[in-house]
Amino acid sequence: MHFIRGVAAMLSMTVTALAVWIPLTWWLIRLLWTRGEALSQLKKNMDKVILWWTGSNRRMIKLLGLTHPVITWHDKDQMSDENWYLVISNHQSWVDIVLLQSYLYGTIPPLKFFTKQQLIWVPSIGLAMYVLGFPYVKRVTKAQIKANPKLKTADRDNVAQACVGFKNHPTSILNFIEGTRRTAEKLSKQADDYQYLLRPKVGGLGYVVEGMHGHLHKLLDVTIIYPSGAPTLWEFLQGKCKTVEIEVTPHQIPTTIVDTQGKLQRVELAQWIKSIWLAKDARIIARMSTARMSTAT
Repeated sequence: MHFIRGVAAMLSMTVTALAVWIPLTWWLIRLLWTRGEALSQLKKNMDKVILWWTGSNRRMIKLLGLTHPVITWHDKDQMSDENWYLVISNHQSWVDIVLLQSYLYGTIPPLKFFTKQQLIWVPSIGLAMYVLGFPYVKRVTKAQIKANPKLKTADRDNVAQACVGFKNHPTSILNFIEGTRRTAEKLSKQADDYQYLLRPKVGGLGYVVEGMHGHLHKLLDVTIIYPSGAPTLWEFLQGKCKTVEIEVTPHQIPTTIVDTQGKLQRVELAQWIKSIWLAKDARIIARMSTARMSTAT
């Protein structure tokens, strides 16, 4: 039964991704000659594809009973799809992206996030994401910077360019500030600051705050908890993730961070994010302790 459900879910997601190209093909043609205000409106309308895409996946999750999400929104009545948001989240599995896209949908603008340049070659999905405004970044190594010092500002320049597109219309910018998916091995290689989280990296986050100056309404801190352990994508599609808990907490971005740049901003931002991350880790510790006790009884 699990295998059949997984195949059905995978087929649904594939068909949905392919169907995205029906409106995108027409809009791609229009992009060739559209200019000015009409171009800005066209790019805004293209977000409707993201809404349909993510909405279809959410309906599929519910129809196939892949999981039973428990969503907790703090101050949900203050959220609006007419504002810009910076979204941060802990990261444990590829499933995180599916869940965030599916369950933040309808309350805030569609999520967009930076992703590796290599993913553009993923059939159907890669190019569709690029066309829909998901910026691709190419990581620059220290060796490359040494060979070409001009590449030192490549990350900042990439983010600044992406933010120009984000400013076109209300957008939610997702950043997994741990920089990678959390694993037991990665946890073991860092200090004992956190039990369930990797240390946050705020460099890229600072570039976004700087690039979106004057546009960001709030920072939304999303906590994803898998009481039975983080599933792989295939396990999730088979319905083996019985429940997932998602908590969304809004924070006003301090003016001391918004109105500063450079080293001072990074210091202020690092301290602020650390306080958020420590509180998040404490919540996860408490919840996982409760989950273990429930399992034991």
